Amino acid sequence: MQNLSILVINGPNLNLLGTREPDIYGHETLADLESMLKKRADELGVNLECFQSNHEGAIVDKIQEVRGKVGFILLNAGAFTHTSVAIRDALSGVEIPFYEIHISNVHSREEFRHHSYLSAIAKGVIVGFGLQGYICALDSAAQYLRSKNS
Repeated sequence: MQNLSILVINGPNLNLLGTREPDIYGHETLADLESMLKKRADELGVNLECFQSNHEGAIVDKIQEVRGKVGFILLNAGAFTHTSVAIRDALSGVEIPFYEIHISNVHSREEFRHHSYLSAIAKGVIVGFGLQGYICALDSAAQYLRSKNS
């Protein structure tokens, strides 16, 4: 059976998109992003669920909850990228492929943002393309799932 389902997880402070540091993150809101992604998912013929939490445990719970239910995860873990072994362990434990996404170029920012606990186990990392990075990730994830399930 084909599993053309993709989960988008946005971590802490991404609920503030559009108002938090718009010079870095842009003026579009989380609702704008989710609407854009759902439209693209419909065009691609994939199921898409969006989830956002400011709480590490809620993100871990969500990752575990979708085991066997989704074929791919698009993850912007926000600050948890640089701190969370728990999220890394959850991703390793469920064995769902994922892309790590960052709206800004974290490598041109503060030193603490240069380290990721997630990159080494991600299928890929998309950094610095704004919200367009999510569309690139979605397109690639859909292609991956189709090739895997054909």
